[in-house]
Amino acid sequence: MNFRILDNNSKEELTSLFTAVFSSSEGDQEGRLIGSLASALAARIDNQEIICIGAFADGAMIGAIFFTRLRFDEPIEAFMLAPVAVSTAHQGRGIGQALIRFGLDELKNRSTTLVVTYGDPAFYSKVGFRALSEDVIRAPLPLSTPEGWLGQPLSGETIPILKSRPACVQEFDDPAYW
Repeated sequence: MNFRILDNNSKEELTSLFTAVFSSSEGDQEGRLIGSLASALAARIDNQEIICIGAFADGAMIGAIFFTRLRFDEPIEAFMLAPVAVSTAHQGRGIGQALIRFGLDELKNRSTTLVVTYGDPAFYSKVGFRALSEDVIRAPLPLSTPEGWLGQPLSGETIPILKSRPACVQEFDDPAYW
């Protein structure tokens, strides 16, 4: 298995992967929602505001992850990790965790200070994410499940308290994802 940073030429493959994975685990409606999100993000991959990393085995994409920039009023390099998908046939083998670790290392190399995500605490805690209070860092939009708001400092320091609500990329500026 190998990992590589993708460009927007992977849009169709990414859309298919995310739609299939989320349809299988969460139902067709969620599959369409996250597949559409992945498609929109993939169309705008620029390796600055939207970064996508794929996991490949035998030449086929078996997983992918997106990191999207968050902009705060405070001067901090921050990204949000979401969404993540590993093909159903390859789940349970640590591929998602390895993909996330690879992505976090890539962001560290880019001097990123903070990464947040919104998802299952049981899964993301395996790769160093911890619960975040919105008193410390606010989400871009109101959260439907506040216990899913998680963060991780990449600088080796503690997570700073940031007063401003961050701006996310336009693809996430929709309450349906929060």
